[in-house]
Amino acid sequence: MAETDAESVRTESQTGEDPTDLNREQLGGLVRHTENVLSILRAETEMFEKFCKRLDPKDMAPAPVADAGVSTVDFSQMRSRRRSKSRSILSERLLSLTVEQKCELVQRELEETRHEAERDKENTERILHSYKATIEEAEIRSTEIKKAMYEFQRDIGKAAVSSKKSSGVTAEKVLRYLEEKTRTRDSLVDKLRLKNASLKVQKKKLQLQLKQKEEMGEVLHEVDFQQLKIENAQYLERIDERNQDLLQLKLTTGDTLQVLNSYKKKLQNTTTEKVHLEQEISARNQILQRIESETQLVEQEREKAESLNKKLRKQLGDYRVPQLLEYVQEKIDLDELGKSIPVWERKVDIAELSLKAYRREWEQLKGASCAQMKP
Repeated sequence: MAETDAESVRTESQTGEDPTDLNREQLGGLVRHTENVLSILRAETEMFEKFCKRLDPKDMAPAPVADAGVSTVDFSQMRSRRRSKSRSILSERLLSLTVEQKCELVQRELEETRHEAERDKENTERILHSYKATIEEAEIRSTEIKKAMYEFQRDIGKAAVSSKKSSGVTAEKVLRYLEEKTRTRDSLVDKLRLKNASLKVQKKKLQLQLKQKEEMGEVLHEVDFQQLKIENAQYLERIDERNQDLLQLKLTTGDTLQVLNSYKKKLQNTTTEKVHLEQEISARNQILQRIESETQLVEQEREKAESLNKKLRKQLGDYRVPQLLEYVQEKIDLDELGKSIPVWERKVDIAELSLKAYRREWEQLKGASCAQMKP
């Protein structure tokens, strides 16, 4: 873009237009355009200077410039001689960078800036960790000082206040207290020294393991970490998909469990109703058996009564006039039989009525059981 703007400025300057022929607005626009182009060129120049400063002297050797149909330009002759406008434009194009070179330069500067930012970030984190460690050390020392002041005040100061008769605290007590504190500090220093030595040994072991891994080529580089990050992201996506599937399956399982519970409840109700109906059917069967047995007894009594009635009717049909004494006796027997006939007829009527009642009750029970058995 800067190259095109520079070319436009050159073309405008080479068109031969006199600036005095332009009005104030056109001159202001031309000045602003020229300032923008100069700012862009200045930024590109600064970036190119930074790039050149980071290059080695070997990389800065001049490369031969060749083009189809154009010979090598002698820059000393270009300074001494006046060339035409076309030759001057050609020399400027040869001295300027191409778009590919500018893109490569910007890419390198971007990578270098990214590395510098990472280095600055590491340095900042290191400084921040050191500050945090300093603050923690200061806090630990402050707590230790407060603790020592409290213990000194507890062991020495209160004893001095309580002993009013004595002139003050003896020097031997203070020295004994200081010696105890010194011994505790020495023991703490010994412990820390042993811990530091063990940490140094562990550090040497880790450095030796790292060196062995570097020699064997097992150390992970940045490319490996990027690959691991990509694989981790892919696995996380798969885990999310599996979690979504698991959630959907859980929802489906919940609906299925609700349906299953409803069917279980229906089955339980049906089973309870079945047990109740079986109990009622067994009770009705017992009633039916009792009614059938009573019906059989009534039938037997009815048959007996009918046979007796037939026998009596037969006797009445075969009747012949007996003698007087026999007539009297027969008359007496007839009266007695005549008296017993209404009783037996009454019994037969009662038996028939009970039979009809039992049959009617049986039909009602039979119809009710059939209606309950229908779905």
